[in-house]
Amino acid sequence: MSLAMPMANSAAVHPSLPTPPPEFRNVAVIGAGAAGLCAALELRREGHKVVVYERENQLGGTWVYTPEVESDPIGVNPNRKVVHSSLYASLRTNLPREVMGFRCFPFLPSNKPGRDSRRFPGHAEVLEYLKDFSGEFNIGEMVRYGTEVWQVSLDGDRNWVVKSRKMDGSEESSEVYDAVVVCQGHYTEPRIAEIAGIDKWPGKQIHSHNYRTPDAFLDQIVLLIGNSASAVDLSQDLLGFAKEVHVSSRSDVNELGILKPHDNIYMHPMIENAYEDGRISFCDGTIVKADVILHCTGYKYHHPFLDTNGIISVEDNRVGPLYKHVFPPKLAPFLSFVGIPWKVIPFPLFELQSKWIAGVLSGWISLPSAEEMLADVEAFYISLEQSGTPKRYTHQMGLHQFEYNDWLALESRSPPTEAWRKPMYVVTGQWRKRSCETYRDDWEADELISLAHLDFQKANSLAEE
Repeated sequence: MSLAMPMANSAAVHPSLPTPPPEFRNVAVIGAGAAGLCAALELRREGHKVVVYERENQLGGTWVYTPEVESDPIGVNPNRKVVHSSLYASLRTNLPREVMGFRCFPFLPSNKPGRDSRRFPGHAEVLEYLKDFSGEFNIGEMVRYGTEVWQVSLDGDRNWVVKSRKMDGSEESSEVYDAVVVCQGHYTEPRIAEIAGIDKWPGKQIHSHNYRTPDAFLDQIVLLIGNSASAVDLSQDLLGFAKEVHVSSRSDVNELGILKPHDNIYMHPMIENAYEDGRISFCDGTIVKADVILHCTGYKYHHPFLDTNGIISVEDNRVGPLYKHVFPPKLAPFLSFVGIPWKVIPFPLFELQSKWIAGVLSGWISLPSAEEMLADVEAFYISLEQSGTPKRYTHQMGLHQFEYNDWLALESRSPPTEAWRKPMYVVTGQWRKRSCETYRDDWEADELISLAHLDFQKANSLAEE
């Protein structure tokens, strides 16, 4: 039985809206991770001709695990060999599979041999789910594997030239497209904490991008910087191996000092200074002598292949200007981005962004004028400044994602967010905060799970009629 959900009935959502004759475009999609696969599907559903470029030899993007790490452990050397995976071996999802999956293809246990049926599965199960998704909709036939895009540039007023090369060096090509959708993710260019005195500090530094297993840190004193999901996971991963684990965060920390019930993990405020004798001092006056600094400090947006003559820039991790985090006003609708927002449930957001883009390119969804879109972006920036939100958090959404998703759904004539999805996301966050070590296995929300599965069953019944 197929798990694919039926497409939204546009007439039922907006019965009074006329649908103009569609326009069909030649579209290049950059990346065959979750965002690229979803974009390809929605573009093809609208009748567009799609080519997906993927530098690796398989789909999955950031969900493809490799034990390989980069030659530069902190990822700042521009000449380093870049490894695109940021997964660590023990990674499990921090969201339940029901809330995480695409709306058109629920992330349910497959019951296939060797698969991970846990509600919070490991990374390998997510990759298998993406393979199932691709197989269900024959998305793989649109993908050129082992093909790296090294330049995307504007040819004249509208057309885009995509220059690519085979990773084995066998072939280079230059092709012209009506539109380009950038879906290459943002987990390959590490952000590093700025620490006074670090140039003379004698220890080792590594970014979480290059962390795979804890055994390399046996009997060492490790200082993690950050309080994100990866920092929490890696601090737990290191407990049985490192001599001591110290966590420094610029966020408000409720409990400083030793973190009970453990006897070798400690919470600290921000770092003040690093010294050439190996010591690290913190803002509260405490001092630790560490062997390793592990930066769990996130990533930079990085599009080195994209040549827009300065129309799009990245400044303090703000990609802009982008109307609704998707379209650069001066280049819309023929250049767009899927997956820029963070601190979100990614797959449903990718799905709705992709539906919007596909509908705009078809011509039945209209965008405001370039001037109006720029004014909207500027008003958004002003609101962030007035609320004291740093520029680097421009694309952070959190609970605002649901309002954003519902706006996208309305624009693309799709149903709004399901009644259970936001509460399930919120409940998961509460469980994670109460028990970061065990929430994945202790988590309970039976009523919400029942509502989700009822939705899945209803949609599947409609698909079979």
